[in-house]
Amino acid sequence: MTEPAHRPVLLSEAVAALNIIKDGIYVDGTFGRGGHASAVLTQLGPGGRLLAMDKDPEAVRVARRNFADDDRFAIEQGSFALLRYLAADRGWLGKVNGVLLDLGVSSPQLDDAQRGFSFQHDGPLDMRMDNSAGQTAAHWLARASAGEIAEVLKHYGEERYAKRIARAIVEARQQAPIQTTAQLAQIVAAANPAWEQDKHPATRSFQAIRIFINRELDDLQTCLQAVYEVLAPGGRLAIISFHSLEDRMVKDFIRGQQRRDDIPLGLPVTHDQIKPRMRAVGKAIHASAAEVAVNVRARSAVLRVAEKVA
Repeated sequence: MTEPAHRPVLLSEAVAALNIIKDGIYVDGTFGRGGHASAVLTQLGPGGRLLAMDKDPEAVRVARRNFADDDRFAIEQGSFALLRYLAADRGWLGKVNGVLLDLGVSSPQLDDAQRGFSFQHDGPLDMRMDNSAGQTAAHWLARASAGEIAEVLKHYGEERYAKRIARAIVEARQQAPIQTTAQLAQIVAAANPAWEQDKHPATRSFQAIRIFINRELDDLQTCLQAVYEVLAPGGRLAIISFHSLEDRMVKDFIRGQQRRDDIPLGLPVTHDQIKPRMRAVGKAIHASAAEVAVNVRARSAVLRVAEKVA
């Protein structure tokens, strides 16, 4: 088995959070290049099973090549929004012992200029995690109104100057099509009047457009809604997020499962009768200073863990 080229953020912490049992069933919703999958498989016995998913066709090719001889492992191309469907298809509803998500874009995707995720590498303005389907970022930016662009930048990137940047994008595309990451980065940087220290002025805009193009928050919401039904009693959910909106969604979900937000308002039940569906396991975990020192991408990582109660 080929070793993964990139060590995932919070690798040991995330795998430990799953509380792996040798004959358990696990789901890695974000295969990437197999760092988490490899670590999980080292702890599984012959009867254990690991299902991985990834939108990226290249990630799926890597998985099928590197894990071809391991009968415990299977890979599906697609979003973790398919969690319930894929679990049900295997007869796993209520039987999965752990679900792991490592949200956001992977290092191989960021480092490949042809994927168009990073303003640090000039390349086609693509940004699709599944680059075989859907509209590219360039295609969307060529047609979206200034209002639509501003809404995306504000909602998904929490960009303070969303309207100003959106107007600049619309004005620029009237002069020439915006087709590369370098073009977009230059437009955004010129329109941003307040550059943050140690952060490129296009960071929030690139992040927002990527999240929108790939429906990342929608997929996360769909996945979270399926988790309780998929997990076995005592099963663990471990999610690493890198964006405040994602982390807020995960935090709110866990809190809601603990206090049973699914119970209709006005229903005559006492506090003692409201039994939590899931419980938080420990506090949020951040990358250590040592990890951040060798991998700057770890600086914003947050790991949250929850366990199904019943």
